[in-house]
Amino acid sequence: MTDEQGTSGAILVVGGGISGLTSALEAAEVGNDVFLVEKNAYFGGRVAQLNQYFPKLCPPSCGLEINFKRVKDNRRIRPYTMTTVKSVSGGPGNYEVTLETAPRYVNANCTACGDCSAACPDEIDNAFNLGMNKSKAAYLPHEMAFPRRYVIDKAALSAAGAAAVKAACKYNAVDLEMLPETKTIKVAAIIWATGWTPYDPTKMDNLKFGQSQAIVTNMMIERMAAPGGPTDGAIIRPGDGKEPESFAFVQCAGSRDENHLEFCSYICCMATFKQMTYIRDRYPDAKIYVFYIDLRTPGKYEKFREKLMTDKNSTFIKGKVAEIIPEADGGVTVVAENAVTGEKIRQKVDMAVLATGMQPSLAVQGAPVALAMDKSGFVISDPGKGMIAAGCARKAADVVTTNQSSTAAALKAIQVSRRS
Repeated sequence: MTDEQGTSGAILVVGGGISGLTSALEAAEVGNDVFLVEKNAYFGGRVAQLNQYFPKLCPPSCGLEINFKRVKDNRRIRPYTMTTVKSVSGGPGNYEVTLETAPRYVNANCTACGDCSAACPDEIDNAFNLGMNKSKAAYLPHEMAFPRRYVIDKAALSAAGAAAVKAACKYNAVDLEMLPETKTIKVAAIIWATGWTPYDPTKMDNLKFGQSQAIVTNMMIERMAAPGGPTDGAIIRPGDGKEPESFAFVQCAGSRDENHLEFCSYICCMATFKQMTYIRDRYPDAKIYVFYIDLRTPGKYEKFREKLMTDKNSTFIKGKVAEIIPEADGGVTVVAENAVTGEKIRQKVDMAVLATGMQPSLAVQGAPVALAMDKSGFVISDPGKGMIAAGCARKAADVVTTNQSSTAAALKAIQVSRRS
């Protein structure tokens, strides 16, 4: 175990997505030392997985690349990937935190040349692409990964694979004997920017996710539409590769439901309208059916919604989907009741998209220490104790709102640090 000290008033940011990056930069740029930790092998979080995001329909590189550069250029930020919080003791102004860094099996000599991946015979499911394709067991997490360093899934390596990746690396960067590292840091305040995870669609039995390859999630559409995604930007039906001629969007898939997520996930309606633009760019004549409870596109997004609702090939049905039925031809039938007319609808489509809700990550994986949390798993800030929530760890939000929340969290943490 090693001890690592920041200057008095250092801040720990847990989570390296857009929220954590924003909080870390805001705190560091006014003079605080910041420890930025992320459990994944890369920074960028969910935003890195998107094809585009609001409000300008930018690719993720638009917001992330500048922040990555700012992190690299700021010597007050100490970034750690593959790192989790194991324990917290002490109090505001004087927390002692134990961190554990999992082995990457690739050291700092890595130049990201890719020779290890090319030589590796073993494959794993590509987690970044939500398991829709395979990657080598020696891999770069994604094209714009920061840090730009390969990772090895040692458990997936065969003996031949281990020998091959070691032999292929001319920089002596492959180290299959790496062990977990533990370090203790002292900080004044902790910002929890642990983000969100898509609600598990298999928990909704009536929507039949996993029983037909024509049933996908909104995040799967993001990855398919993205350049460098599992289909190189093509929105096609997994399995048979069919170019769909009709789509159904199933809104509130898990949200606003006392059996699943009781809250509105805020972004799902806007995500659907955004993904309709992806479809329209590729399939100008495709039929699109949107099944919704309410359409929530607050403020500046109203005009965006109005434009898409005039699309002559799009139909909006106010009604909660009761069931999705897989069909023999590879498509599905969506069953719902129109809440306005009372009509029972059975709509056959080539692909159904579940607008799965935004669940706080800590509600799924559990908090590493005792935190004040509401019944949905969102963290409740307690600035008096130096424990502050940011971004989607605090509430479901879009990227703009998340950045505002993260700036506010940094200011609160700075206030705690100045009192210490």
